[in-house]
Amino acid sequence: MTFQSEPALELLRRAATPYGFVASVQDVSNYQRIWTRDGVITGLAALLSGDDHLLAATEATLRTIFGAQHPVGFFASNVDPRTGQASYGGNCGRVDNVSWAIIGLLQHAHLTGSTTLADTYQPQVERGLTVLEAWEFNGKHLVYVPQSGDWADEYVQHGYVLYDQLLRVWTLELAGHHYQRPEWLTKAATIRQVLERNYWNEDAAPDAEPLYAPNLVHQRQAAPRTFWLMGFNPARVYGQFDLAANALALLLNLGPAPQQATLLAYLHEQLQQRQFLLPAFAPALTPEDGLMAELTDNYAYEFRNRPHEFHNGGLWPVWNGWLAAALHQHGQPALADQLTGLLHTANQQNPAGPAWGFYENFHGLTHAPIGVPYCTWSAAGQLLAEAYAGGGRLFFPSS
Repeated sequence: MTFQSEPALELLRRAATPYGFVASVQDVSNYQRIWTRDGVITGLAALLSGDDHLLAATEATLRTIFGAQHPVGFFASNVDPRTGQASYGGNCGRVDNVSWAIIGLLQHAHLTGSTTLADTYQPQVERGLTVLEAWEFNGKHLVYVPQSGDWADEYVQHGYVLYDQLLRVWTLELAGHHYQRPEWLTKAATIRQVLERNYWNEDAAPDAEPLYAPNLVHQRQAAPRTFWLMGFNPARVYGQFDLAANALALLLNLGPAPQQATLLAYLHEQLQQRQFLLPAFAPALTPEDGLMAELTDNYAYEFRNRPHEFHNGGLWPVWNGWLAAALHQHGQPALADQLTGLLHTANQQNPAGPAWGFYENFHGLTHAPIGVPYCTWSAAGQLLAEAYAGGGRLFFPSS
């Protein structure tokens, strides 16, 4: 199947500045800054696209975000290119930015064959991995993520969030492979074992390792069994489906083949039922849910998490693009192409004019665009899916 990549590539060209990719070409709020997470994901799509004009912006993005790394080791949410001022988060910093920064750096080295940036920033990589280890707090191999501590900064999850653990595994495997550090590979392998034991809900063999904490024995009794769990903390196991985490789990080849087959069957069923993009988190929380009160007050400027909107059941092209890539990697090209076609349908929507809108997210029921238009990582999700359809691949050392 052939897809129309040019609108997405053109948006990335417009978003390319001497300091890197801005989050949107729309001058609204802080979207015209260089964001660690958005910039890296956009850079990965640019690298896979093979568009030479976008390489300079990818490298500029990496220089900007590594230049703004905090001396302790964590990375900025964003950097204002006009002032050079970095923001490390409002109420709390972002755990996933550490991993995204290092992933972007080492994917650049792998895909371009140039190790100059990776060599230059090796001390920063070591500081980033050190701060992630410190955030375990208990030395039991899982990073504790505070509320608002990753991309879903207005959602309800906190604690041992799977998405952040998976990014750390990918980071350690890339860094261990590139810098020839076997201790990092060993750590990644250990984390994988902890994830496979605790985040897939099934009846364990009598000789299985104990769960992460005794609480999980009773907390997992009502948890789903058809996808990887979103996360847990001392008070609860989260039962929602997390699209980004499950896409990353497939790309990282987490778990044995029967579990992956169960997850793929669940995804196939969901895509056939919805006939549109999958929500970032499902089901959407409603006023009848106990977590809704916690959700209602978690915003900086205005409440955006009404049911089926934004993080609360909203549809995000970026994570659907990662899922399409994962489906290609697992031999599901028809399902991946179906999803990529839906990505095109979503990204073309634009109430303001004929140009492709590339909105940040879409309503989970009406499919109407929501949020900021012309978002680079919405285009990046589409380009990632298209690159995988054409045989392009990011580097997963253990896959």
